[in-house]
Amino acid sequence: MKPHIICHMITSLDGGLHPSRFTKSPDGERSEWSDAYETIHKSLKGDAWMVGRVTMAEISKAGAHPPQGPFEVDRSLNVANRDASSYAIALDRSGKVHFKSGDLDGDHVIVLLGKDIADSHLAELKADGVSYIVAKGDEMDLKAMMETLGREFGIKRLLLEGGGSINGSLFAAGLADELSLLVCPALDSRKGADRMVEFGEEGLAGKCELSLASCEQLDKGMLHLRYKVS
Repeated sequence: MKPHIICHMITSLDGGLHPSRFTKSPDGERSEWSDAYETIHKSLKGDAWMVGRVTMAEISKAGAHPPQGPFEVDRSLNVANRDASSYAIALDRSGKVHFKSGDLDGDHVIVLLGKDIADSHLAELKADGVSYIVAKGDEMDLKAMMETLGREFGIKRLLLEGGGSINGSLFAAGLADELSLLVCPALDSRKGADRMVEFGEEGLAGKCELSLASCEQLDKGMLHLRYKVS
């Protein structure tokens, strides 16, 4: 059974995703908004969080270091730790993210990979103690991968935290159950700024519906909005 998936994001009023780029406000500081986001993250009580390739690369800060061959790797699934208290998950179709170990600040790392990943990259992940799931077909079956996360790692509640491409993929696949949105009293206004949810030219019209579950006014000028997704 797949985990219950909550997309948890922070945004400016015009949809910017990076508080460091937001305009200033007399209501609060950017650092206070980021702190509030982390507080809500903890309150949602996920046992895993998930981001895309670019975001995870910024977090892991590691370069390629494949072991010497020959390689003996499982081309489908590597479970390095199924008893962790929490998990950090990356969607990395082309195998471009590297790690220094299988642990990120106490969270065990799991990587979701595309079908044509090189054995050398899988061997690197395995040597670092990183778990991975490899897609079986040319297209990544995200539903099957989410079910594997639940079955093999016991993940029941997953926080999906961007970027826009991975958010869009899970919304389009009908896998997101909730949207938790922290809105800050600020603007981004940069041309070509990142979007919270992105999904190709056709967008998400007809693929999901949102209904408001709650709206809470917080300190520092923020609103916390929660939506049910169907």
